[in-house]
Amino acid sequence: MNKFSKVLLAGTMALGLGACSSKPAASAGGSAATKGGDYADKKVGIAIYQFNDNFMTLFRTELEDYLVSKGFDKSNITITDGANDQATQTAQIDNFITQGVDVMIVNPVNSSSAPTITDKVTSADIPLVYINREPDEEEQKRWKDEGLKVTYVGADARQSGTYQGELILETETKGDINGDGVVSYIMIEGDPENVDAQYRTEYSVKALTDAGTKVKELDDEVANWDQAQAQEKVQNALSKYPEAEVVFCNNDAMALGALEAIKAAGKTVGKDIYLVGVDALADALDKVEAGEMTGTVLNDHIAQSHGAADAAMDYLDGKDVDYKYVKDYVKVTKDNIADIKKSLGL
Repeated sequence: MNKFSKVLLAGTMALGLGACSSKPAASAGGSAATKGGDYADKKVGIAIYQFNDNFMTLFRTELEDYLVSKGFDKSNITITDGANDQATQTAQIDNFITQGVDVMIVNPVNSSSAPTITDKVTSADIPLVYINREPDEEEQKRWKDEGLKVTYVGADARQSGTYQGELILETETKGDINGDGVVSYIMIEGDPENVDAQYRTEYSVKALTDAGTKVKELDDEVANWDQAQAQEKVQNALSKYPEAEVVFCNNDAMALGALEAIKAAGKTVGKDIYLVGVDALADALDKVEAGEMTGTVLNDHIAQSHGAADAAMDYLDGKDVDYKYVKDYVKVTKDNIADIKKSLGL
């Protein structure tokens, strides 16, 4: 069995997967800690890297709804669109500080900007919850060493990449459709500067090589998490490398674009080529169910968004908050598609 848990965590609200212990959290923004979960007057600043992202749309919608269900006034929850520009997002974070928000939840445009963001927010004595895009280990170590009120709630992208590779290994041919002893693949990356893209790219292939499978990279293209860009990149790649047996996509939006290119090339998923993504978007789940995608990996926006909100509330309540909370990914195939859809309310 893979070392990662295969238990579906969708809807999980508990934060039982913390990786590091923390010191007791101080009250947020210099205000008194809440009593009995009274959050009606608490201000929450939420910075999203880009609204034009299918997964983060699901995430922010669930996050806001969950906060309101816990007693936050919707008018005190401000969500900003970084428009995939770090300078824009940094200005939005500065505005949150000026407005005196009580807690901040940040999905950084660039994970490498985390040290600057951390310094800005913690200097204002505002607790900070990072989501979705994980700051590097050195930055996380600093939070602990300096006793900062900062945590990360998300998933380990290495696991999602590993699961993509395992999905290919679990096919009838183990990815080697033409039987030449080598899995020839096309890789479609989201953003090479993003740690999730880096890990998914690396670990999807690593899962194959760790299993003793020989691989050949035919093409590696960047499509910036975008469906239209991925369709164009895969169309061009397939025209150059019609022998491709696998298309790895760092997310489902790009996988959906890749599928259109595969169809346009006269190929059939499962017969001529394999295709995997990440996120378990509704459209991708339908394609998996129909056999038009080999599989995807559930990036549990429900567990992650609830976990982020729970961490924010713990800060406001003056409770201990760990420095990291990890939610598991889940492999999705035709075999478990009904359960996955049910868990997501689809």
